[in-house]
Amino acid sequence: MYSELFQELGLSPNEAKIYEGMLSTEESNASRIALRSNVPRRNVYDALNRLIEKGLVYKIVDPKEHIYKAVHPNKLLEIIQEKEKWLVKNLSELATLYEAEPTTKAAYIYKGVEGYKNYHNDLLRVSQSEPVYFLGAKALWNCPQVNKSFRTNYLKEFEKRHVPYYTLFDPGVLKELPEVIQQATGEYKILPEKYATQGLVDIFGDYVITFSGAKVGYFDEHLRIFVLIDRELANTYRTWFQLIWDLLPERK
Repeated sequence: MYSELFQELGLSPNEAKIYEGMLSTEESNASRIALRSNVPRRNVYDALNRLIEKGLVYKIVDPKEHIYKAVHPNKLLEIIQEKEKWLVKNLSELATLYEAEPTTKAAYIYKGVEGYKNYHNDLLRVSQSEPVYFLGAKALWNCPQVNKSFRTNYLKEFEKRHVPYYTLFDPGVLKELPEVIQQATGEYKILPEKYATQGLVDIFGDYVITFSGAKVGYFDEHLRIFVLIDRELANTYRTWFQLIWDLLPERK
């Protein structure tokens, strides 16, 4: 039930199964732990030793056999807080290392919800003054998988920068999510119905971002975000965006 949660918090599959099984039991030996957690006994000792190192299990002194007991799950929160303190302490140095030699050209792929968040963090980091362009925008913010707090915090940070942005909405947004158009900020136009597609392109700084697997207001774990970093390529896409923008009539 909680094994997947424990794995998200950094435990291995065996560690997660064992810790979950031990939470609701008194002191146990390795045989009972193996039986309850459905982990082969030959793997139990290694996993228990790692859990002891992490402070989630302790060994009880017994002259006859090794007995183990789980530590209160509050320890999990303590471990996370310790990691967060370490990260906060070292983050500025890590950022300096990352930004010391900016990448001039690169290509890579983000995947799924976390990839979507990574893409937006890139946008937030890069878009300091230059305009941002969204072509074929699909209102992916409205996807249920996008955490509301992430969306709120991100938009707050983006608006602080006062970066101009221009949006060419996919016509499907007007049909399926008209409220998005009504609430839209920044400069925007809507592509004609005959030019609806399943693709979209975002352009900012040296970045050209294309998406695969996105629908109006929705994407799933199969989403692929193709990131291209190349100043000349970005300028080319900006020119094409401007052409489309200029050919479309002004909003009434």
